[in-house]
Amino acid sequence: MAKMTILSPLGKIIVTADEVGICSLDFDENASECQESNAHIEQLIVELDEYFKGKRKEFSVALNPKGTPFQRGVWEVLQSIPYGKTISYSEEADILGHPKAVRAVANANGKNPIPIVIPCHRVIAKGGGIGGYSGGLWRKEFMLDLEQKK
Repeated sequence: MAKMTILSPLGKIIVTADEVGICSLDFDENASECQESNAHIEQLIVELDEYFKGKRKEFSVALNPKGTPFQRGVWEVLQSIPYGKTISYSEEADILGHPKAVRAVANANGKNPIPIVIPCHRVIAKGGGIGGYSGGLWRKEFMLDLEQKK
């Protein structure tokens, strides 16, 4: 398993990847420097740089998130939300085919192991409020602002 610390506009990011793809992306301001890379991490570094410069709207790096079948289904729905768009947690539950599972869907969003790439930041509260974000609301606001610039 390769592990690397990346500096970004959102602070330090710790990325792990195996031979299949990116496994996790964590925000950690106090992380010690890790410099074990692989081809997936190298590709992610390029794609994140393009994303933060407003030049990339979709990620193509291979992913290998660990989670339950339900969580993986939720994360697949997240990846279908277009750049610059937002949906509510209830809309996400409807798309998943579990309209009464709004809390479970929100919980799975919170356990998303690869934020930014799996764009849980694009899910907001039904009334239009920003909702929560495990990486900190300022990061969610930053990404939503970045994506909604014309």
